[in-house]
Amino acid sequence: MNEITGFLSRFPPFDHLSPELLDRVAAGATVRRYAPGEDVFIEDGPPVEHLYVVQRGSAELRHDEEIVDILEPGECFGHLSLLTGMAPAFTVRAHEASECILIGRDPALEVLGRPAGTRFVAVTLREWLTRAGHTVHALPALHGTRVTGLLQRGPVFCEASDPIRDVARRMTEEEVSAVLVRHAGGLGIVTDKDLRAKVVAAGRDAAEPVGAIMTTPTVTIGADRFAFDAMIEMLETGVHHLPVVDRSGVVVGVVSSDDLANLESRSPFTVRRALSQAPDEEALVRAAGLLPALLLGLIDAGLSAAEIGRVLSLQSDTATARLVDFAMERHGPAPVAWAWLALGSVARRELTLASDQDNALAFADGGDPVAMDRYFERLASHVNAGLARCGFGIDAGDVLARDHRWRMSASAWIRVFQECLETPGPSQLVRAAVSFDFRHVMGGLEIVPPLVGILQTARRYPDFLARLARTATDHRPPLDFLGRISVRKGNGAQGRIDLKPGGIVPIASLARFHALSNGITISATLDRLVAAEEVGGLDREIAQALREAFTIVCDIRIQHHAACIRAGEAPDNLIDPDKLPPLERASLREAFLAVARAQKQLGRFVPLGL
Repeated sequence: MNEITGFLSRFPPFDHLSPELLDRVAAGATVRRYAPGEDVFIEDGPPVEHLYVVQRGSAELRHDEEIVDILEPGECFGHLSLLTGMAPAFTVRAHEASECILIGRDPALEVLGRPAGTRFVAVTLREWLTRAGHTVHALPALHGTRVTGLLQRGPVFCEASDPIRDVARRMTEEEVSAVLVRHAGGLGIVTDKDLRAKVVAAGRDAAEPVGAIMTTPTVTIGADRFAFDAMIEMLETGVHHLPVVDRSGVVVGVVSSDDLANLESRSPFTVRRALSQAPDEEALVRAAGLLPALLLGLIDAGLSAAEIGRVLSLQSDTATARLVDFAMERHGPAPVAWAWLALGSVARRELTLASDQDNALAFADGGDPVAMDRYFERLASHVNAGLARCGFGIDAGDVLARDHRWRMSASAWIRVFQECLETPGPSQLVRAAVSFDFRHVMGGLEIVPPLVGILQTARRYPDFLARLARTATDHRPPLDFLGRISVRKGNGAQGRIDLKPGGIVPIASLARFHALSNGITISATLDRLVAAEEVGGLDREIAQALREAFTIVCDIRIQHHAACIRAGEAPDNLIDPDKLPPLERASLREAFLAVARAQKQLGRFVPLGL
C-alpha cells in the first residue's frame, strides 16, 4: 500500500471504496504544493478539473473574501464545481504551506457517484451552505424552494396496457417529458429517454404495451421536501424524474432534472456570472433580464429584504463594471485615474428593482481638464444608458455621472463636500442628502479617504446639522391626525400609498442625520441606526423602533415587487393598504407611527425660524 492509498483510505468518501478501486484512484493521483496565501482556485473562476484532498497543512474555504471553513488534512474540496461543470462557488486558499492530492475528473466522478460519495456531497454542501449564509453564491433557490414550487402542471397518467405509440403521442401533445403508468403492482414511469433508448434505439414495436418499457418501482419525493433534496435523490438513484406525492400519497406532479437546472436562473451566482462574462452589451441586457426571476428565487429562499438589497446591489455593481469595460473598448483607456461612485440606495446596498440608478464619477486632477471631462462624459453617458437598458431607471433628478453636477475632479468633489457643511443652502442640502450616501464601486482613484474625512467633521457644523434635521422631516409618513394610515394627495395614487417617500426615505434620512451628527460614516440605514445607538447618539428605544419600522416597510415593499413581477407588471412602490392582511396593515401603521415619533424628536435640533 503506497502513501497516497494509505492516506485516502482513512477519510470519506474513500474509506468505503474497494481496495481495487482505491488503488486505481491513488495510482492516477498527483500531489501539488501550495505556498501560504496561494489560491488553489477562485470563486467565479474556471470550473475545476480535479477533486482535491488536503494531505498536509490546511486551506481556507472563502466566500466573498470571508472564511467559511478551514480545511484540514483528509478533507476534500472542488467536488461541487467538478460535478456541476460550473464555476467554483468558493475560493480555496492555502492557509499555510500545504500539499494537496489531486484526483482526475473520471476517477473522481466514479468515487462521488457511489453511495458513500453521494452522501459526502450532500453533507459537505449542506454544511457549506449553512456557513456561507446562502445569500449570494450558494444556490439559495435549491436550498429554499420546495419541490411543489417547481411544478408547472399536474401529472399525466396512462395504463400499462396502452400502446407505446399512443403514450408517446400523448407526451408530445401534453408537452411532458415523463408519464406515470398505472399497473397492478402500483406505479411505474416512462420518460422521453426511455422512448429513445428502449424503443427507437432497440427497434421495439411501438404497438407493444407501454408496461414493457416502464421503470418500476418508481422513486418518489414528498411534497414538503426541498429542491436541494430532489437533487440529492436524483444523484443517489440515477433518475431524472421524481413524482411528487403529498402526505396522503397522492401524486401531485413530477419534478425533473431540467426543472432543477432552470432554478439556476434564480441563483445570484448564475446571474452575476452571466453579467460579468457578457461578451457585449446585448448579452448584458439579456443577463439583466434574469433579475426578476432572481428576486423571486431569493424570496422563495427566505432571504430578508435587507439581504436581497445587498444581492441586487452586487448585480448592479457587476453590470456597471462590464459597461465600463465596453465604454473603454469604444472610447479608449482613461487619461487619468478615476472612480465610479454609487449613490443613494445602491450605495447603501438597499437596491430594489424599482430603484433608479444614482451615481457619480471623480477623476484625478492634472492635465487638460476640458479634454478629461469630455472623455469621462462620453464614458459615463455610455454606462448610464447601458444601465437604463438593463432595467436600472434614469433618476428623475438626473443624479447621474453623465451630468456635470455629478462628474467632477477629485479636488472639486472635496470642495463640494466641504461647502455642503460650511454653507448649507437648499442646493447643498439636496446634494448632501444624495452624495453623502456614497460607495466606491470601481476605479483606481483614492477618493474615499478625503471624502470620508470630511464627513467625520460634520458634527462640528451645527447649522448644517440643524438644516439636515429639518430635511429629515420633509417626508412624513402617510398618517391622519388620529394616527391611522391615510391616502392623501401627493402621497399616492388611486387609493394607494407610496412606500418610498412615506417610509423608506424618512427612515433613511433619520439614519443619515443621526450618523453624521455622531461622526459615523457608514452608509447602510440599519448599520447607521445600530452604530448611532452604540455610541449613545440615539435613544435605544427609538433606534430599535426605527430598525423594526425599516424592516417592516422593506419587507412589504419587496413582497409587493414580487407580486408585480408575477402579474407581469413593472415593480413599483405603490400599495393599497386596504388590501393588506390585517396583521400586516397593523404592523405598517406601527412602523409609520415610529417614524413620526422619531421625526418629532428632531425638534430639539431645529432652531426656531429656520
